[in-house]
Amino acid sequence: MSDAEFSEEIPETIATYLRLRGLKPGPRSRSRRRRRTDDDNEPFAPGRDPHGLGDVLTNLTRDAGWDARLSEEDLLLDWTAVAGEGTAQHAQPVALGDGVLTIRCDSTAWAKQLQIMRADILSRILDHHPDAGIHTLRFIGPDVPSWKFGRRTIPGRGPRDTYG
Repeated sequence: MSDAEFSEEIPETIATYLRLRGLKPGPRSRSRRRRRTDDDNEPFAPGRDPHGLGDVLTNLTRDAGWDARLSEEDLLLDWTAVAGEGTAQHAQPVALGDGVLTIRCDSTAWAKQLQIMRADILSRILDHHPDAGIHTLRFIGPDVPSWKFGRRTIPGRGPRDTYG
């Protein structure tokens, strides 16, 4: 077999192979390829521009439903700016749940003073962190033993001589 005959056979062989594999339509066969209807892989299509990292993270947190939780965390981290320098030295947030922010104070006097300032503090919280979902503030004094367990208690005399 000469070189000319060999070079003529190879393209015909490749065409036959491609036709049998269905990759290249033959003279009598119709193309079985499907045309893509989605434009996700088309270059220069709308929506294919790169996005900034901040935009991607904002979309991720919004889609996952983390906005309220992240706003609550921002409030706790930003407590000094929201409450003020002097107030933050004597009162710290200790619990947050169901829209209630519980703040522990150094003394009962601080707790009472902050109860009087409740509307002002709550309005500052709503101005700085509206997505936190806080609608009530609860001020408690320093750690003292409590005989109340849970949210609901029965009024009554309570424990008396329990120390014996």
